[in-house]
Amino acid sequence: MPAPSLLAVFAHPDDESLSAGGALARHAAEGARTAVVTATWANGTHRAEELAEALRILGAGKPRLLGYADARVPQSAPGRARFCEAPLDEAVGRLVTHIREFRPDIMVTHDAYGGLPGHPDHVHTHRVTMLAAQAAGLAQLYPDTGAPWQPRALYLATHPHSAVPALRDVTGARKAVYSVPDEQVTATVDVSPWIEQKIAAVLAHRSEVERGALPGLIAALPPDARKRLFATEWYIRHNPVTAAVPRTVLTV
Repeated sequence: MPAPSLLAVFAHPDDESLSAGGALARHAAEGARTAVVTATWANGTHRAEELAEALRILGAGKPRLLGYADARVPQSAPGRARFCEAPLDEAVGRLVTHIREFRPDIMVTHDAYGGLPGHPDHVHTHRVTMLAAQAAGLAQLYPDTGAPWQPRALYLATHPHSAVPALRDVTGARKAVYSVPDEQVTATVDVSPWIEQKIAAVLAHRSEVERGALPGLIAALPPDARKRLFATEWYIRHNPVTAAVPRTVLTV
């Protein structure tokens, strides 16, 4: 029996590889349908092209872009609203369209902090995804976006407090990081068999490597350090409540 189909929703190109690259690669390798929706950057930009390469490596299909601008990079989607400033109902409706089209068993997105960096686009992606995952199952909401579909579970990519000291060696002690108590983590996923795919997908975001963002810091690490720091992914399970459906568990 294949792993459950997986739709990941993240704020920027590279978030999918950094936060859930191992889970995406594992589900694809086990025959599951996988896909990624990215809230910011537009078709035709260099980062959208890098995203396409990363998704090819992970087996996650072609980019699905909501097309909004990055909060800090307006040229990421010329002429479009910044994601955090776009009408909430509009953003939720666009994501509902993807959910109803793809019909995933499970979804993955940022946690309520927006992951370690707490970027405002990450936090807003969490909000929009939580709303869309529930709305997608309600027939009277967004009736023009397709037949209702209720994901069975939503997993929030996160980091436990215990993982932060080692990660600080990479992210830098000068930066604030956001993590959760270890007991809040409900799925700890060993993705070491897929670590080479995950890292290759991260490094496909070449412009982030070149500017010294997290992919660039990872590029400078030796292989054993990469595996030690990035071969585990952590998630918090959230159950949508709009429909009574069988329990589906993230492959661990």
